[in-house]
Amino acid sequence: MSAAYENRILRVLEYIHDNPDGDLSLDQLADVAAMSRFHWHRVFHAITGETCAQAVRRIRLHRAASALVITTTPVAEISQSVGYPNLGSFSRAFTEAYGKSPAAFRKAGCHLPQRPDFKTGAYPMYPVTIREEPARRLVGLSHTGDYHLIGKKFEAFGALCQTRGLWPQIGEVAAIYYDNPEEVAAADLRSFAGAVFSGDAVPEGMEESHLDSGKVAVLTYKGPYSGISAAYHSLFGNWLPASGEEPADTPCYELYLNNPREVPPEELVTEICLPLK
Repeated sequence: MSAAYENRILRVLEYIHDNPDGDLSLDQLADVAAMSRFHWHRVFHAITGETCAQAVRRIRLHRAASALVITTTPVAEISQSVGYPNLGSFSRAFTEAYGKSPAAFRKAGCHLPQRPDFKTGAYPMYPVTIREEPARRLVGLSHTGDYHLIGKKFEAFGALCQTRGLWPQIGEVAAIYYDNPEEVAAADLRSFAGAVFSGDAVPEGMEESHLDSGKVAVLTYKGPYSGISAAYHSLFGNWLPASGEEPADTPCYELYLNNPREVPPEELVTEICLPLK
């Protein structure tokens, strides 16, 4: 597929992520893509496997799920911020996608400390194993900003793999998180979205990164990506202090064992990997 069509896909995906509360109608997205409404719908669906409406809904509700878990913003404000001015329609759409109402999802998924003097001990528990991991060569895209917005880069990465026929050379999907979100401002957080790559030259427009081999603590988390922060609290607040292990001076990374387009949010499985000395 030509670079012109590839650029249209990337431009529209970026527009959706950057304007969740804006006009994301098919007509508007066709204008962003600089294509006719009829042809754009067919191109987008053929390349991404989703209709424009499905992609908009998924991205908006993921943004809402993240906000419900990591902020105390009123549900009505979150609803408006992701393009649902009617709270009732937002609640119905969210419940259908996540199996819980926004209020119930917030209550069940918000495991962050509620008091400034909260310490370890009451974090949720997740299974952790120690294993030897191989070295991995990754290709993907760098992301700067809130970690919960890295999905924007994964959308672009997937589109590039599709338009360039790279899937036969793509292995495990992974993300590297270089900074501690408790120490670095959200706008300055650095991360990398990509996958293991078996090809030779790095595809144009992508970057290369590496994961070293060695001993790694692996926490297996099952559930929506918006709740992963609770698993990190468990790993660092419960498991690590009791393990007798020392973390290596390298960043955590995540391996994604299934596809959010193929399974419901509660069935997503993520391995959070903490390199050890």
